[in-house]
Amino acid sequence: MDRRDFLRQVAKWTAGTLLASPIFNITPELLAAERPFPRVAIGTGNEITTLVERVLAPLGGMKTFVNPGNRVVVKPNIGWDRSPEQAADTHPEVVKAVVALALAAGAKEVLVFDNTCNEERRCYHQSGIKPALAGMKNVRCDYIDKRKFVPVDISKGKSIHNWLFYRDALEADCYINVPIAKHHSLARLTIGLKNIMGVIGGHRGEIHQNIGQNLADLNTVIRPALTIVDATRILLRNGPQGGSLRDVKVLNTILASADIVAADAVATTLFGLNPTDIPATRAAAAMGLGEMNLARIEQIRV
Repeated sequence: MDRRDFLRQVAKWTAGTLLASPIFNITPELLAAERPFPRVAIGTGNEITTLVERVLAPLGGMKTFVNPGNRVVVKPNIGWDRSPEQAADTHPEVVKAVVALALAAGAKEVLVFDNTCNEERRCYHQSGIKPALAGMKNVRCDYIDKRKFVPVDISKGKSIHNWLFYRDALEADCYINVPIAKHHSLARLTIGLKNIMGVIGGHRGEIHQNIGQNLADLNTVIRPALTIVDATRILLRNGPQGGSLRDVKVLNTILASADIVAADAVATTLFGLNPTDIPATRAAAAMGLGEMNLARIEQIRV
């Protein structure tokens, strides 16, 4: 699939000159991982800003992913009206560190957003993410604009064949996925693959039926250049919203990989589970979106 052609379709649909939905046509050959042993960097420490930078070093640093002049999307989980201590949203210091590194790599503009589950203003502020980014130049932490959702035909989807995607996510020069790792009552865990829910519209509750394959299909459309998993605090029970500090375990850990499936696979072990226990991981690996076999993942401790 020629990405430029797809983006031209998106622009025409938005302008009203294309009546049909933009078509995202991707083949298994394009999905197949070119690197047989993807890297996942894992770091533990109390200083979040330094830790984010250190886990990116084995991957070549942020400049490997962000080119000068890029319009970058940093996509955290901001779905819930919870404080950072409650581990329902990505930690604000992790988000701030990723944004700062993208700017230092030459990003022209960094956009941070999420299609929240609770009321958006409470989520953005209570999570600490919008206050953490306040005053940063060339950074926008805007609320979702419902007019920006674009219908996309997923021609190779096995379960979903058309869905609404957020235009800013589709058009980003570089898309960086920054989920928190936590329990989910339906998906078992929500990590990188599940974080796609924050850039889609429509009746999102329908995604939870056949959730593994649905998430895999959605992740064929938006492929993160980089996934950085916040496991500084993980939610062990009563996810995805949580609420009780008794359900939170402090790990002070961050993982990073260019392979979203590999990132999810390794993060799954933090919960004492195997990658095969998670439906979305299995489905995404089967579609060639990445590697879930831990024996074929190079884990680098920093």
